Amino acid sequence: MSEVGCEAVMPYGLYISAEGAHAQAQRLEVIANNMANVDTVGFKRELALFQARYAEQIEQGGQSPGTGSLDDVGGGIMVGQTKTDFSSGPIRRTGIPTDMAIEGQGFFMVSKDGETYLTRAGNFRLTSRGELVTQQGYPVLGHGGAAVTLERPGEPFEVTPSGEIQQAGTRMALAIVEPASPGDLERAGENLFRPGAEPTPLRPQQRRVASGHLELSAVRPTTEMIELIETSRVLEANTNMMQAQDQMLSGLIERVMRTD
Repeated sequence: MSEVGCEAVMPYGLYISAEGAHAQAQRLEVIANNMANVDTVGFKRELALFQARYAEQIEQGGQSPGTGSLDDVGGGIMVGQTKTDFSSGPIRRTGIPTDMAIEGQGFFMVSKDGETYLTRAGNFRLTSRGELVTQQGYPVLGHGGAAVTLERPGEPFEVTPSGEIQQAGTRMALAIVEPASPGDLERAGENLFRPGAEPTPLRPQQRRVASGHLELSAVRPTTEMIELIETSRVLEANTNMMQAQDQMLSGLIERVMRTD
């Protein structure tokens, strides 16, 4: 290979290694966030999804894909998107009446700033006025969209397996819904999801709520630690490749200058 050819190839190899290092750094951030929420009630882990990246000339619109030229040899990888894994977490008994866990499918509905959000975190609490709210103070909604409020605050109540709150002969069903598809849900912080379309109420036979229980985080520390180690090693490998190519390029430039 000619010196001109090497000069053209080496910077491109450095560029691809840099893109690989950047993608792995992004994956590290996702894994770190998962590990930080290992004790967060109802938390769903995120996954960083990689995809092939076009060469820079194609990304900038200076070349079309499929030409087979040097500008169409690929641009490495990138994180295309992050996806939420909606697998259920383990359920633990707490004995606290306001703790509720959905067994199987479905989400609780809560209201925040006039908008409706979905959540699997059932660590609710009661206000002095008998309002059932999240830990952040957002009202929990019942069937029909009304906020759940006990008529007799401070008096005993129970939650049925179908998700109805009973107190002194009155009943109020919790709103338990299902999104059109998991892809319709957008993370909105505070363990909430914003639905992209109107969710569908679960049928009575599908509603299963365990009172005095909580669904824990779906993050498995061992799995995340393994992925953390794997990602760190790949990031290190890309960094080493960058250093090696930089040294080779520097040596090539020195040779060219000595020749001149």
